[in-house]
Amino acid sequence: MSGMQARDIKTAEDARRIVEERGLSHVKVGMFDIDGVMLGKYMQARKFFSALEEGFAFCDVVLGWDSKDELYDNVQFTGWHTGYPDAPLRVVPESCRELPSEGDGMLLFLADFAGPAGDICPRGLLKRVLERGREMGYDAFGSLEYEFFLFQETPESVREKGFRNLRPLTPDMMGYSMLRSSVHSELYHELLALSETMDFPIEGLHTETGPGVLEAALAVDDALAAGDKGALFKTFTKVWAQRRGLMATFMAKWSPDYPGQSGHIHLSLRERDSGRSAFFEADKPYRMSDAQRHFVAGQQQLMPEFLALFAPTINSYTRLIPGFWAPTDATWGVENRTTALRVIPGSDASQRVEYRLGSADANPYLALAAAIGAGLYGIEHRLEPDEPVKGNAYELEHPDHQALPATLWEAAQRLKASEAARALFGDAFVEHFAATREWEERQFRKHITDWELDRYFEII
Repeated sequence: MSGMQARDIKTAEDARRIVEERGLSHVKVGMFDIDGVMLGKYMQARKFFSALEEGFAFCDVVLGWDSKDELYDNVQFTGWHTGYPDAPLRVVPESCRELPSEGDGMLLFLADFAGPAGDICPRGLLKRVLERGREMGYDAFGSLEYEFFLFQETPESVREKGFRNLRPLTPDMMGYSMLRSSVHSELYHELLALSETMDFPIEGLHTETGPGVLEAALAVDDALAAGDKGALFKTFTKVWAQRRGLMATFMAKWSPDYPGQSGHIHLSLRERDSGRSAFFEADKPYRMSDAQRHFVAGQQQLMPEFLALFAPTINSYTRLIPGFWAPTDATWGVENRTTALRVIPGSDASQRVEYRLGSADANPYLALAAAIGAGLYGIEHRLEPDEPVKGNAYELEHPDHQALPATLWEAAQRLKASEAARALFGDAFVEHFAATREWEERQFRKHITDWELDRYFEII
């Protein structure tokens, strides 16, 4: 397409010009809620131009309801007691993306909440954590890896089936299969092309172990851009699949028969003044600088307190069990995929740490904010990590302080009681997010599972 390109947009004036140049009557504007669900609307061009200058308003109920549009009854920020007023938002011009599925040059822009809602906004939280890092002299970089299952199903068919006997895209355990990726190459090529067009480029795409499961590794970028890429990837992978009569799920675990779906995070810091890696030091053990050692220590120490941000659903905790490639304690190791934190020795360009705890259902902005925030806290307080784990972390006894909460309720209590969380994220966010996780657990407790019926109906 000739003329201005979406990813070249940097300012409000650029955004106005590209919309005018394309003769668009409307654009799409979206934001991400507490659960990482993308919400938004079509906005008339004239209204959009006004929003670029002055912001726009959106009902704050989108921060006050759950993933089923049910209203939280236990949050202070918004509710019947406030009357669900409008909250201000600011368009982010530089987030401009092509929407290839909608044709005619249609554009998508992201928006951030401002004012008191900005204290709750997940993207805003990540921005605040990154600003803290900049004040300490660091720029943070990240990349996200997601596992997701594809099914030969539709939103209607999965409900008609009661989410049972679902048909995966392909059968059997076929990790890294060249057979599968070649037979279904058109699908792979479509997803790869979409990732380039919408600027969440996929660095690697392959089958994982399980029927119809893929893993996509997104390219590294500065951490805020990495959050945008992760959140847009999850949303528009689902859109892409459904437009082709398929469904993609990012549940942490959809079946007890297969490993859960991870959302691993690769992180590094660079020194703002020198541009060098803050993690790489050639003559230190594992090439880990003091800063990286303190960063890992902060992540390790705060992992039990921050778990709700990485494992935010009831379903998340079905993944965190031994033997299924998911960490069960706040451990770290060097090139060890059985630990929660995997230090990857490398060069100035590649020395990093992989936060392996997160599941695919986590909100990318919150997971990045928590993983980076914990590391910065470790640097600030010069924390020291425990000894690195050598061998299979699942088979070793770990100290009590490394134990992770076993339920979402317990994780919410640990977050609420965390002084570090309040220092990093603010009281308003901690209170709000913890309350939403308590709500999620209370909603679950109202239901009777198939397991309970099978277990107790006749015999007890």
